[in-house]
Amino acid sequence: MNEKDLKQMIEEILAGMNLEQGQSEEVISKVVNPSECHSVVEEGILDDITEIDLRKQLLVPHPHDKEGYLKMKSYTPSRIGVWRAGNRYLTQTSLRFRADHAAAQDAVFSDVSEELIKEMNFIPVQTICQSKDEYLTRPDHGRVFDGENIKIIEKHNTPRAKVQLVVGDGLSSAAIEANIREVIPAIKQGLKVYGLDFNEVIFVKYCRVPSMDQIGEITDAEVVCLLVGERPGLVTAESMSAYVAYKPTVGMPEAHRTVISNIHKGGTPAVEAGAYIAELIKNMLDKKKSGIELKEAE
Repeated sequence: MNEKDLKQMIEEILAGMNLEQGQSEEVISKVVNPSECHSVVEEGILDDITEIDLRKQLLVPHPHDKEGYLKMKSYTPSRIGVWRAGNRYLTQTSLRFRADHAAAQDAVFSDVSEELIKEMNFIPVQTICQSKDEYLTRPDHGRVFDGENIKIIEKHNTPRAKVQLVVGDGLSSAAIEANIREVIPAIKQGLKVYGLDFNEVIFVKYCRVPSMDQIGEITDAEVVCLLVGERPGLVTAESMSAYVAYKPTVGMPEAHRTVISNIHKGGTPAVEAGAYIAELIKNMLDKKKSGIELKEAE
């Protein structure tokens, strides 16, 4: 079909859709001249659609209040203002959804690199989980260490330390890879202001949050802080949280933990979070409380 026949066929279809003249001409132009609405691929490299800020992307054609729409979008990374093609999402929106979903899956099923663990001088240990599948299907196994790993923790810690820092892969290795290089120096610098410090940092593979409780009992540290990758969503796969508790013990109520969540470049930046975590640890040591009890004491 040549360009003239294609244009005539599109005009006939659009005539029955009651579109305004300007809209019809825009559709015809994009179909007949697709190069006008696609980015040019140079050297075989496509643009990374995941780099587009969803808060600034408005795909609604001819919006009644563009400024109001963009203001609303600036408050949330939710997928609003994405428009549609008939009953379906636009191709760009569908591809972005699939890309973000793939990134979330990768974050769950991949491991934190051995290079990062060595670079940060972490002390590597592992819960009794033997595989990622076991970790995902048996959360209880991600809370417990065997005798061999308990001995490693006992060997590489300062008994009765004021602060014991722990890093766990959790449900997002990407969160650890993206944030840990910045957050740990920020915590260390913040603690030095209060005359506090920590020595060895324990890295837990196949880590669930309550694993910090057993570490607390083994080390007898006053405060245990666990930095762990959170379950990824379609907004980001790089969200990390800090779970902090005063003298945690196995089986203690979840209300005894204090949580700082949403640590990533689109939420609370790692450096800012590190400074706040240091202040929180100092507050716990002063009041000898954490979680709800610490909140009530303020």
